[in-house]
Amino acid sequence: MKKYSEMTREELIFEKELLKKRYEEKKALGLKLDISRGKPCPEQLALSLPMLDLINSETENFKNENGFDIRNYGVVDGILECRRLFGEILDAPTENVIVTGNSSLNLFYDLIAHAMCQGVPGGNGPWCECKTRKLLCPAPGYDRHFAVGEYFGFELIPVKMNSDGPDMDEIEKLISDPDVKGIVCVPKYSNPQGISYSDEIVERFANLSPAALDFRIFWDNAYTVHHLDFEGEMDDIPSLLRLAEKNGKGDMVYMLGSTSKITFPTGGLAAVAASAANIADLKRMLSFQNIGPDKINQMRHVLFFKNLDGVLSHMKKQAEIIRPKFKTVLTVLKDELSKSGIAKWNTPKGGYFVSAELMEGTAKRTVALCKEAGLVITGAGAVYPYGKDPGDSILRIAPTFAPVSDLPDAMEIFCISAKLAAIEKLLG
Repeated sequence: MKKYSEMTREELIFEKELLKKRYEEKKALGLKLDISRGKPCPEQLALSLPMLDLINSETENFKNENGFDIRNYGVVDGILECRRLFGEILDAPTENVIVTGNSSLNLFYDLIAHAMCQGVPGGNGPWCECKTRKLLCPAPGYDRHFAVGEYFGFELIPVKMNSDGPDMDEIEKLISDPDVKGIVCVPKYSNPQGISYSDEIVERFANLSPAALDFRIFWDNAYTVHHLDFEGEMDDIPSLLRLAEKNGKGDMVYMLGSTSKITFPTGGLAAVAASAANIADLKRMLSFQNIGPDKINQMRHVLFFKNLDGVLSHMKKQAEIIRPKFKTVLTVLKDELSKSGIAKWNTPKGGYFVSAELMEGTAKRTVALCKEAGLVITGAGAVYPYGKDPGDSILRIAPTFAPVSDLPDAMEIFCISAKLAAIEKLLG
């Protein structure tokens, strides 16, 4: 089969008619499937159900190892056992960890809000006083990160993503502007491309010398234990906080993480690891904001996992559930699109997404065709600041929530739609 770009007009018209017939057949199936967001499936959630039985009305001892009654007010930074657990997950000292609500996105929002209102240690005052404040956004990236920055009035500056992480030459130039207050990253199994930053990239982050004294790196390590194959290749990245501290630049770093996709999305925990100065600043903020987090849930997680090995054992079970879904997605993409020459995609080792780069100018049309056939995917442009993909080409596929039996038809719809959109563009 020829690549579409090599076909004559007549060949393209013939191919289009064949695809339209397949499209109508798939549309007639009446599929109703939403793969727009990275949600755990019911089977994944079921793995954590025993955790709910570990503390109940028959529990006799509600005191943690410090002798604190976890049912009561207090301990705004989280119980020691849980801070130790997240220290293992994020590779940070226990004393540099705060454990709070259920979402690292919520923590990111709170950190930005705090900096806007009060400023951060070593800074020149509240960020709201900087009228042209800017936030660097490696893109493609996480749409909700971008939305938070836009909500707080930042100018969002996209930074190109390479195969080993964001373009550090570009970042090092951009941070010479004192209005650049920070950068937000997903450094391991990134959303949506599944890229893990190389050791060199992490080291360069740890050595940044920004013009803004209050510059912050929001390092959302959301997928740090989310490997797809625990018996095969797994990515690993160094601890940015430890490297930055070694370089005397620890105050730049907020490392974030959560159990939202480990236990329960709305019943998990989130944590931030940071320098001693930042931790003291955040504990002061929390003393006004919160009389104490949900320490019963924190203890429940500690009893369930015990340590990092327990977390990894749990995630291995999750990988067994979702790996076949990723395999199905990648197999159909290869079978349907490789010969057409209109697309390329990543093969992630972990995380929650597959990113497809289609022919320029066809992503929006592909999304529309998918929707008409009963398949909802993330909107075109969502993985770029302001929802504007300069090439109208990148689409995110989130296979985890869908039943594996639905994915072959769903991915065929996706591929047929992408090919129809490409032919329409080539035919003008």
